[in-house]
Amino acid sequence: MPRASMATQDWTFGGTWPYKPRWFHSTDGRMHYVDEGPRKGRPIVMVHGNPTWGYLYRRFIEAVTEAGYRAIVLDHLGFGRSQKPDNPKLYRIPHHGDRCEALLESLDLQDATILVQDWGGPIGLTWAARHPERVRSLAILNTYAHRPPAKVALPIPLRLFRTPVIGELMVKGLHAFVKIFLFKAGLVYPQRLSEQEKAAYLAPHPTWSSRTPILVFPREIPAGPEGRVSDFVAVVHDQLVAAFYNKPIFIAWPMKDIAFGPEILEDLWLHDFPNADVLRIEDSGHYIQEDAHEKVIPKLLEFLAK
Repeated sequence: MPRASMATQDWTFGGTWPYKPRWFHSTDGRMHYVDEGPRKGRPIVMVHGNPTWGYLYRRFIEAVTEAGYRAIVLDHLGFGRSQKPDNPKLYRIPHHGDRCEALLESLDLQDATILVQDWGGPIGLTWAARHPERVRSLAILNTYAHRPPAKVALPIPLRLFRTPVIGELMVKGLHAFVKIFLFKAGLVYPQRLSEQEKAAYLAPHPTWSSRTPILVFPREIPAGPEGRVSDFVAVVHDQLVAAFYNKPIFIAWPMKDIAFGPEILEDLWLHDFPNADVLRIEDSGHYIQEDAHEKVIPKLLEFLAK
């Protein structure tokens, strides 16, 4: 993002994001995060996916801090207010996982709950899997942390984004991942997004080069059970099952998600964690934090209070 845009952008978006920016200097670039609520409150870590940023959790931050918890929400490198180097290799999943771990370890968190969605699952759960002694419980929204099956079925938008040249034109040229997937195909109730909220999702990636991180994510989706990303996620999965089988787990799942279908909940997550507290939301699409925050947040608070 050009320096002038970073300097002049009002990052409060009409008061919908009133949080003080904090910074972590990773080996690959500066990362933005917010740390709200009482310092001695139990930490709730929230990790976003693609093409969003911490703004996705704005209502969750307010709710958990009002309940006395500490809310920590990071922006991956390349997203939100974090730096956006035009180097695709930096945005591969293992690198995101390592940077997320480094940021969270710098905060020396204890007794934490980590809330993850979309790519925030394999990225954020990397930290939980490597440091289970720091994590009290998992709160899982629609995501995955499993070795994929023999053949991965993808919705048409994601297949197009993965296609050379077409993907560049759609994602980096037309900003289609945000304008088509986030604002339309990924929601059951797209009309609920205000113009101010849309502006907040558009602002972090105003140029061709700043959209490179968005394009890398769909191209990181494993085509099958073998490969670099599949192997990385499989290690995270095995560590999670070993460390968290007997710990509290909350799962909220949008049943109209075109990317993560109900079978991922039923056949994978509940196979691994059959005692999890589960909330199935029939009328929510992929971006559950927008479509169904009013249903997820009360159940999350109930879970945290146990």
